[in-house]
Amino acid sequence: MNDFTKRIPDATVRRLSLYLRFLEDFGRSGVTSVASEALAERGGATAAQVRKDLSYLGSFGKRGLGYSVAELTGVLRGVLGLDSVWRVALLGAGRIGTALFEYEPFRARGFNITTVIDNDPCKVGSHLGDIRIRGEDELECALRDDAIDLVIVAVPAVVAQGLVDRVVTAGIKAILNYAPTQLRLPDDVALRNVSMLVELESLSHALTRRTG
Repeated sequence: MNDFTKRIPDATVRRLSLYLRFLEDFGRSGVTSVASEALAERGGATAAQVRKDLSYLGSFGKRGLGYSVAELTGVLRGVLGLDSVWRVALLGAGRIGTALFEYEPFRARGFNITTVIDNDPCKVGSHLGDIRIRGEDELECALRDDAIDLVIVAVPAVVAQGLVDRVVTAGIKAILNYAPTQLRLPDDVALRNVSMLVELESLSHALTRRTG
């Protein structure tokens, strides 16, 4: 992974990911250069914020000409680690897990789900796509043998912490959590939580504020 990412704030990294998608859209439309104002307009930010975010990457852009779409796209892909192919283990083959497995943009970005773990005897041994679902008793062996880089957790809250403890002990340093619970992890393990309930409650607040 690019060394820049060691000193870029998480909030900035998230915006860089958005900028990359905007740049890819511009590139597909035949646009060769783009101003910070255009990126800001697409992302709901300010031009000053865009320039500050991109300043973490070095010196890019020319006054009056903007940023080279191709050059900046390449730099962002490198900073976000998208020049690599990451091997991903999915814990949970329920509805959410299955939807995540079938989400094509993961593969397009280099996140390949190569391992699926579940504790349902009716699912263990069957296949999700072309991947055989393995039981929880195979977790550590699967992580090691499949050289897993990142784990996605899509299991019920009651079992999530126990499984994640095993994942961390096995040496995994990056976890994406869809389980509806706050996980406790060592400081050297990167964790990102995706809470659909929190997002819905945020929307509920917005609606209440507008109607109130």
